[in-house]
Amino acid sequence: MMEKLLETLCGKSREEPRSIGCGKKIKGRVVLKKKNVMDSTDIWASLLDRIHELFGKGVSLQLISAVHANGSRGKLGKPAFLENWISRLTSLSAEDDVTFDVNFDWKESLGVPGAFIVRNHHHSQFYIKTVTLEDVPGHGQLHFVCNSWVYPAHRYKYDRVFFVNKTYLPGDTPEPLRLYREEELINLRGDGSGMLKEWDRVYDYAFYNDLGSPEEGSDYARPVLGGSKEYPYPRRGRTGRRPNKKDPMSESRLPLLSLNIYVPRDERFNQVKFSDFIAYALKSLGQVLLPEIKSITDKTFKEFDTFQDVLDLYDGGVKLPDGHNLTKLKQCVSWELLHELLRSDGEKFLKFPMPDVIREDKTAWRTDIEFGREMLAGVNPVVIRRLEVKELYS
Repeated sequence: MMEKLLETLCGKSREEPRSIGCGKKIKGRVVLKKKNVMDSTDIWASLLDRIHELFGKGVSLQLISAVHANGSRGKLGKPAFLENWISRLTSLSAEDDVTFDVNFDWKESLGVPGAFIVRNHHHSQFYIKTVTLEDVPGHGQLHFVCNSWVYPAHRYKYDRVFFVNKTYLPGDTPEPLRLYREEELINLRGDGSGMLKEWDRVYDYAFYNDLGSPEEGSDYARPVLGGSKEYPYPRRGRTGRRPNKKDPMSESRLPLLSLNIYVPRDERFNQVKFSDFIAYALKSLGQVLLPEIKSITDKTFKEFDTFQDVLDLYDGGVKLPDGHNLTKLKQCVSWELLHELLRSDGEKFLKFPMPDVIREDKTAWRTDIEFGREMLAGVNPVVIRRLEVKELYS
């Protein structure tokens, strides 16, 4: 027990590929990203993963032969675990990759592997990018492009399988891999039942039956779009949320500000895009609230009195500090959220970005050239209405 604990903490000695009986030691390299919170690595999740490693619950990979089958499935090699997970220090930046070594015992009689099974026995998910095998007997280097989130094994009812970076027509797929391919497609389609969770990988469709809020009254109810004989479309991604209490034909809706709507995990925003999204949301909130607060004390509520009122949406505001200190701060803290909030391109804090058409000339919007450009773009800048004046007579 103590020997195993020391091997886990200190790492096993790195061995060169060597012959083992009638087989060979294949060295592999796995590149992945750990679970993140916005722009940073999830430290708590990383700690829990290390605890799981101490109890022998690691991440295993098992090669599948593309040449020889056991029944209708390719023969499997021995499971191999990612090495030195505990001792490997990782960056706090969520964008940084982590590389782990893995060594497979592979019999040359099994031929060339064409896929592998990965089982994550950790507490948290990780994003596996690539797996590279060196000196594969009879082939050389093999490369697997994965680019997928792998959740703990107990979240799945099936094995996560990744295939070698080689395309086949359905009829040309090696027979030992054919059943794995077919099962993968079935898993991606789903069975059409149940509420989908974040770790599900289902690409299914449903009707637009979540447009209204019938629980608030008949005025807020909306018909189902799609599914009828006359109008079978449009369709949306299926989420499987429970039916609405007032209308069983409608699906219950998420709270207004909830971002927890189901999207297959591999299709959701990565940490860079999500940080941009949050930053733009925070900036937009300030840009909208400030004019709204000012308009409360305005006599002409929700109206512009002069053209200067329009320009004030872009001019003024808080000029963000710039210079050497801010540049050094951005270099030290590589958070996309911070970079977007502390823009250095002249954009003012709590103000809308200046439109290009009036960036250099504030009267350019009324030139014939700009009117012509907007007409060709379909904007129709000329909207003429008859002036109506209501006179009060005593």
